[in-house]
Amino acid sequence: MKVKSVYDYLCEKFPLDTALDFDNVGLLVGSHDFEVSGIVVTLDCEIDTVRFAVKNGCNLIITHHPVIFNGIKNVLAGSVVYELIKNGISVISMHTNMDFATGGVNDAFCKIMGFNDIEIITASDGVQLRKCKISPTAPQMLATKLKAVLGDVVRYTECSSLIESLLICTGSGGNYLNDTILNQCQALITADVKHNIFIDSINQGICVFDAGHFATEDVIVKPLSEMLMKKFYSLKLLPYHSSKIKSY
Repeated sequence: MKVKSVYDYLCEKFPLDTALDFDNVGLLVGSHDFEVSGIVVTLDCEIDTVRFAVKNGCNLIITHHPVIFNGIKNVLAGSVVYELIKNGISVISMHTNMDFATGGVNDAFCKIMGFNDIEIITASDGVQLRKCKISPTAPQMLATKLKAVLGDVVRYTECSSLIESLLICTGSGGNYLNDTILNQCQALITADVKHNIFIDSINQGICVFDAGHFATEDVIVKPLSEMLMKKFYSLKLLPYHSSKIKSY
């Protein structure tokens, strides 16, 4: 089976034209014509990811975050891109097109958190987020659940009322505070929240939870792996959870 078969299937599930303008998605390293010996599914393509793929005889890596995001001016020995090319490994990256799609990252997050009453909300910038209704929950209790499920440090602001409605944007979504208010949600769950957003949320009486970029998005690795296993059951497929960004 060639890389193009996997690529076409992913594009069917997560169309490239739904990615945001700043993004870089699709086949970023390698060739559509390579025969696939095995697939590694991961959030990021780190140098250890490449070593893991080589060790396990896999020549296709599927990532969420683009392995090449900004322009690169050189490809030197020891760099990720160099090692990928050297070892004949292709990389397909599905980023913002997979964030907001049905069955994508936001949905995977809601599922692992046990949020069932889910509505697709179109934010003011046109991005499709998720609105979830939950049983009335105190902010500290929700923070405790986020930490227990995701295993990362959670930063959050208190609000005086119980939380019954949430806006979800995995990864960087602090800019959706106003959309949280417009959609009558008491809380926003996201990551990479700047200090001024926390202050604005306090002044607006809204809870904002920063549950970590890696933690809120690594949740896609398992369901994406399972989806690909069902389609390409004859291929070796290995999920890879690794990041040297640690919380203490």
